[in-house]
This record gives sequence, structure tokens and C-alpha cells, in this order.
Amino acid sequence: MRDFYDDRLDALDADLVAMTTAVRVSLARASTALLDGDLGAAETVISGDAVIDAARESCENDAISLLATQQPVATDLRRVVAGLRIAGDLERIGDLAVHVAKLARMRMPEVAVPPSARPIITEMGRVAEGMLESVAIVLGTHDLDAAAALLSADDEMDGLYRRMFRDLLDGEWDGGVEAAVDVALLARYYERTGDHAVSIARRVVYQVTGEVPQA
Repeated sequence: MRDFYDDRLDALDADLVAMTTAVRVSLARASTALLDGDLGAAETVISGDAVIDAARESCENDAISLLATQQPVATDLRRVVAGLRIAGDLERIGDLAVHVAKLARMRMPEVAVPPSARPIITEMGRVAEGMLESVAIVLGTHDLDAAAALLSADDEMDGLYRRMFRDLLDGEWDGGVEAAVDVALLARYYERTGDHAVSIARRVVYQVTGEVPQA
């Protein structure tokens, strides 16, 4: 009986890892759509969001079933409850990728990001994808050192976010008002992706130790 229960817990973790991979791919495609003006990539992200939503629903149903039928306690209970919340974090990252893709599509056939903002937005996309790769590792291994490293990685994202807004507000921005609004939104989407990745890392630390790491 315990082996069957452990298998279900492991399956929930595996589904969360697979969902992480799906949202990372979605975000990468959204960045391609944004920076290259790739309509096909944008449409793939937008249409594919239903798959991510379904994955979240499946993970939540599995977690609720475990709560209802197995009545977990201690570490097992933390593992199931954290899984519920992690699925929600991942679904919201998928939504952020859709926001990026829709903004990219709205500006086509032009590229939404002006040349002056392209280096920082490109780097924010790279950091966000790297954080999601780390999320998959943390979820698959429950490695506390990897979770701690992910918490630190958010500092880089926050620094890029602040740089982007300094560039927008320093009086030398020459991209126009519409582009400034677009870039501000995009920076926020990537920054929020980093926040959700950090939230997942904190939930894994809680799963393992029962303690919530400080922000």
C-alpha cells in the first residue's frame, strides 16, 4: 500500500516537471515571436495554452484525490499541498508567455521591441528560461542547494528589470510612447516569471524542511 502511495506522489512530481518543461518551451517560443516577429511561434504559444491549463487541472485533481483518499500527514501532506500550489504557479507562467506572444502578434509585421531595448529584453528572456530549467531540476530532485541557487538567480532578473525602467525614464528614450508601454509590460511579464519560479523554489524548501525560507 505504501509503495502504491509513493508511486502516486512520484507521479505528481513527474507531472509537475513535465508541466515546467511545457511552460519553458512556451516562454521560449513567445520570446522568439517577440524578437523575430515570428507569427507562427506566437500562434503556437497562444493555442497551446489550453494544454498547459489542462495539465494544471490534472495535477490539481491528482493532489486533491491524494488528500481525500490517503489523508497524508507531515512531509507527505506538505508535498501534496505544495504540489497543488506549484501547479498554479506554473499555469500562471504559461499565461505570462501568452501575454508576451499576444503583444508580439499585435505589433506584427513590425517587431515589438525597439533596438535600444532589445539587449535587456533578450537577456530577461534568457534568464527566465534558465530559471525554469532550474525549476525542473528542483522539482525532480528536491535538491535544497539547487532551490537556494534559484532564489539567488532572481536577483539578476530584478536587476535587469530595474535597468529597463531606468532606460525608459532617463530622458533619452527615443522609441516613442507606444513602444515604451510595450517594453514596460514585457519587462513586467519576464520579471513576474522569475517571481513565480522563486515561489516554486520556496515551496520545495517547505516540502522538504517544513520551513518557509525568507524572501
